[in-house]
Amino acid sequence: MRRYKGIIFDLDGTLLDTIEDLTDSVNEVMESLGYPPHSPEDYKRKVGNGFRKLVERSLPEEVRDEKTVDSAVAAFADVYNRRYMDKTVPYEGILELLAKLCEKGIAVGVNSNKRSDYTSALIQKFFAHIPFVDVYGEREGIPKKPDPAGALELLKLMGLSKDEVLYIGDSDTDMLTGKNAGLDTVGVSWGFRGREELEAYGGTYVVDRPDEILGLLERSEQ
Repeated sequence: MRRYKGIIFDLDGTLLDTIEDLTDSVNEVMESLGYPPHSPEDYKRKVGNGFRKLVERSLPEEVRDEKTVDSAVAAFADVYNRRYMDKTVPYEGILELLAKLCEKGIAVGVNSNKRSDYTSALIQKFFAHIPFVDVYGEREGIPKKPDPAGALELLKLMGLSKDEVLYIGDSDTDMLTGKNAGLDTVGVSWGFRGREELEAYGGTYVVDRPDEILGLLERSEQ
């Protein structure tokens, strides 16, 4: 097994449980427009490709024209700006995991499809003490995951080779991003999608608890 010296993390569904705030925000918009709301479990299938896709997937199919989507996305941005820190929390064991990674000298970064300002604000609130090499959200001119552009930027900042870095996330998008970047991937089953999807999309490893990631690192050192 390889020795891993760096980790690139997804954010939503991997480090932070954001689904309740996303659910409340999109449902407020749907109800204001006279469309039916969805459950948190429904939204776990809709997230992962940025805010616009989330809102588009939440609208009834017959009203997904560009004008309606534009209007709903603008309304969502206003609502989410009020709600995005109401119920969001780190998953159990994540703070401990990040602290131990820092102790081990493992380089860490974040690569998310969430809008960059929200990504940075959430990292600052929950993980300000963690020395991430950088934190990337959705950025103009940079394609969203599963394009590997953001992951490859982080890899360069870490100064590590592809076989020294793990890509960790909770969805098909993350497994594809890591694969497209040429990195080994870790799928986390505690997030929005679950083990079956992660295995189907070729996760190198699939774990059920954050401390299992430390186990992977320890075995790679042997």
